[in-house]
Amino acid sequence: MVITQLVGGLGNQMFQYAVGRALSLARGVPLRLDVSAFSMFEIHQGFELERVFSGRMEVAEPADVHSVLGWQSSTRALRLFSRAEMQFARSAKLIVEPSFNYFCGIRDITVPCYLKGYWQSERYFSDVAQTIRDDFTFRVPPSGRNFELARHIDGVNAVSLHIRRGDYSSNPKTLAMHGLCSLKYYAEAIDLVVDRIPEPMFFVFSDDMHWVQANLHIGYPCEYIDHNRGAESYNDMRLMSLCKHHIIANSSFSWWGAWLNPGVTKLVVAPRQWFTNPTSVEDLLPAGWIKL
Repeated sequence: MVITQLVGGLGNQMFQYAVGRALSLARGVPLRLDVSAFSMFEIHQGFELERVFSGRMEVAEPADVHSVLGWQSSTRALRLFSRAEMQFARSAKLIVEPSFNYFCGIRDITVPCYLKGYWQSERYFSDVAQTIRDDFTFRVPPSGRNFELARHIDGVNAVSLHIRRGDYSSNPKTLAMHGLCSLKYYAEAIDLVVDRIPEPMFFVFSDDMHWVQANLHIGYPCEYIDHNRGAESYNDMRLMSLCKHHIIANSSFSWWGAWLNPGVTKLVVAPRQWFTNPTSVEDLLPAGWIKL
């Protein structure tokens, strides 16, 4: 089997699932999801894939992980042998993502194996993109306000615009790593969209809408969406994916909102700088997405 470790919020979990799913299909073996990290500390809404999407999300039992990694499957050992300096002693079945960029060695991995990392690149699963889209079909149809918005989005030249703040602005460590997309980025992205898209209607998503309304002046028809909170937050991704075009934040959540839109003529604007350091996002942002 292929086991992939899930950590982080919904967007991160989707990347981790997608790389494991693609590898399991290539090798003709089952995929199991190690969700044990969520029992140790609370991260966003916890393990969400099974609740949100209709794909078959099979959770790995401790015995599954042990069958692949043996004594290195304990929480302490897994943490220790994931360190770069411990690679010499690491089980050959433990595959730790070596960097943020695409790992070409993924093509040579044999099974069984255990994948640990974030794997944030479409290149890991582009060969099975339709399967990933099918797996990420939302389990429950939209209702109430989200149903009304879905109908509105369908009837206009809808552009999703995502402003990620939340822990990016309130947690000093997170802010130091990710930073925040500037108002200049959004102003330039809006101008670009308006130049290329006739009669755009902006649908604005954020976890800090008061800040957005006070600071970001769009100047074009728009609707602010901030009612999907807590366990219902995933509905923002659904609504983003229904839009025809996208302005995303440096966030895997809106990355997936744009990617799940299958439109071949979609316009996607993304921040060139994803982190505060100069890490390349060449492998993160699909070809055709506009980088500002």
